Amino acid sequence: QLIETPSNLKELESWLHRRLRMIRWKEWKLPRTKKRKRISLGISPQKAYEWSNSRKAYWRIAKSPILHIALGTKYWSSQGLKSISARYEILRHT
Repeated sequence: QLIETPSNLKELESWLHRRLRMIRWKEWKLPRTKKRKRISLGISPQKAYEWSNSRKAYWRIAKSPILHIALGTKYWSSQGLKSISARYEILRHT
């Protein structure tokens, strides 16, 4: 409530979401699991196949637009993750 820079909270929140996407990507392990999970999250089969077989590092994949769409803020909200910046706004204006 005392912080005067909400931009720092937004940066922290975006870093946290990227870190969570990286962890989820690591959990899926096999390319076929990655493809299946992405398709179940609404990504086209072609794009899911392309990115599932990528050899890029986990941190780099976590920033990819396709994973960002599949595991966006809506997904994390459905998993029970609260928004830091939204909580800040509530506390700041009360």
